[in-house]
Amino acid sequence: MSLLLAAALIIPAGQSFSCTPTHVWDGDGPIWCSEGPRIRLSGIAAREADGSCRANQPCPAASAEEARDALVALVGEPIGVGPHGHILVRGPTMSCVSVGSAGGNRTAAWCVSPKGGDLSCAMVASGTALRWDRFWGEHRC
Repeated sequence: MSLLLAAALIIPAGQSFSCTPTHVWDGDGPIWCSEGPRIRLSGIAAREADGSCRANQPCPAASAEEARDALVALVGEPIGVGPHGHILVRGPTMSCVSVGSAGGNRTAAWCVSPKGGDLSCAMVASGTALRWDRFWGEHRC
């Protein structure tokens, strides 16, 4: 698969897919997958990488770095920093279910990691992200 195609891959809603994490940007994603998708975790909100919160979403007390580092620990282990500030990670392949486009080239998804379990639930439990009721729906932890 070409890098251009991989960067634009949006998984259709309802489809299950695998994700082997390679990069993490912030506490709710995106998580880059070696298989192509970029995942925005469903149902949660974390601070943006610059520490801000968008006006239309919940704003956790935890810093952007705390949230990012919590997500990195749930998906694998840090192995470096990319040229644009992404944390490079090595972790086991996760199982995900798409809820469709999250805007841009991101797929919104519920993901379960062999290391960290249900990522959205684990991020809320860590206190570094908040449940976003608008997108949480009937999800159960």
